[in-house]
Amino acid sequence: MPIKASYVHTNLTGRDWRTLVKFYCEVFGAFPSRPSVISQAIGWIARQSLRNAHLTGLHLRLPGFGTGGPTLEIFSYDEMLQGRLPVANEPGFGHLAFAVEDVEEALRAVQMHGGSSVGEIVTTHVTGVGTLRVVYARDPEGNIVELQKWS
Repeated sequence: MPIKASYVHTNLTGRDWRTLVKFYCEVFGAFPSRPSVISQAIGWIARQSLRNAHLTGLHLRLPGFGTGGPTLEIFSYDEMLQGRLPVANEPGFGHLAFAVEDVEEALRAVQMHGGSSVGEIVTTHVTGVGTLRVVYARDPEGNIVELQKWS
């Protein structure tokens, strides 16, 4: 039997948390869940893996959930490791997905706000489910974002 649980947030660590916050607010309509920026030394993180950790960022409410839904926690650490661009087929979290009214328009908005396209827009029929129009894109830091519309 599963434990009793509620989904709370997904963390996205960025090189520049402000750029990512602006992107997700302007493109997808996310909005800050708290009135102020979090900037703190996190002692308990040292017990998890990082010593002398200090992070800055904020939580965004995601579109479609109102004020009570899960958040996208976007932080930057004072000390950041360099990484490579994420790819869809490696272990771990692969992408964030957003249902949109118009995939082409959403992709243009991503690109106008500093993001890019990963591939081409595809339309496919899934038997018993419907038709999916979908494309992978990247936010300004290269994280993969799926733009999808089911009909």
